[in-house]
Amino acid sequence: MNETTSIRLRKMNGLGNDFAVLDARPHALPLSVGQARAIADRDSGVGCDQVIAIEPSPAGADAFMRIWNHDGGEVEACGNAMRCVATVLADELGRSDVSIQTGADMLSARVNPDGTVTVDMGVPKFRWDEIPLSEEFHDTRTIELQVGPIDAPVLHSPSVVNVGNPHCIFWVDNVNAHELERIGPVLEHHPLFPERANISLAHVTSRDSITLRVWERGVGLTRACGTAACAVAVAAPRKGLTERTSTVTLPGGPLQMEWRESDDHILMTGPSELEYEGTLDPALLQGEAVS
Repeated sequence: MNETTSIRLRKMNGLGNDFAVLDARPHALPLSVGQARAIADRDSGVGCDQVIAIEPSPAGADAFMRIWNHDGGEVEACGNAMRCVATVLADELGRSDVSIQTGADMLSARVNPDGTVTVDMGVPKFRWDEIPLSEEFHDTRTIELQVGPIDAPVLHSPSVVNVGNPHCIFWVDNVNAHELERIGPVLEHHPLFPERANISLAHVTSRDSITLRVWERGVGLTRACGTAACAVAVAAPRKGLTERTSTVTLPGGPLQMEWRESDDHILMTGPSELEYEGTLDPALLQGEAVS
């Protein structure tokens, strides 16, 4: 890409989980770790949790969505970004139903009459080697992992699941009673998770509602994490804690979740917001940030 090429930028968010959405369909945009970090930087860049590139889909979907976390690492799934990209594509194509290819799967989305977006996030993975974990567990509804003293752990017995990325969920009575900003980064990099993991604290408040806080791998504490909402919406009914339809409330707001019984697909419904649009500052693509 030459220096005069302008890259369309949309700053968007889903429940406060924010993105720099770049249109890479006219020209390829192979971002390095340093470039992604420079764009995501909240002091000198656009400032966002994730950088998203909309690319042509090699598999025939309406678009391919590429994702870099705030730390510059590329990941395969982001539920809140899916809703944002779906609204962009639906507006361009003049229809409510769109298909989006990610590194994890081919997914579909629908923009509803009320402006919310429903994303089919596909089928969750529960086998230890699909999550993946570094050691075998026959039942991933509860695994052996704890924080704190052996005889009086602060957190223990989480559920694990992969919904496009690995998630570890601790069931608690109060999601604000633990220092997730301190515990999260340690558990994200725990040897049990060879690809790191998103770490969640979940409080089941009724048979159809869950409160959730998330430490997102490569991002940190986030106001919302769509895949974490998907993870808890399947992990809770697996443990008999909720029904298969629930409201998952994050610091940024609620998501409506359904783990469809007919085919085990996860449906996530929530808002998306366009904050502003323009072009990306080309200076953010110059040089390399220190990794």
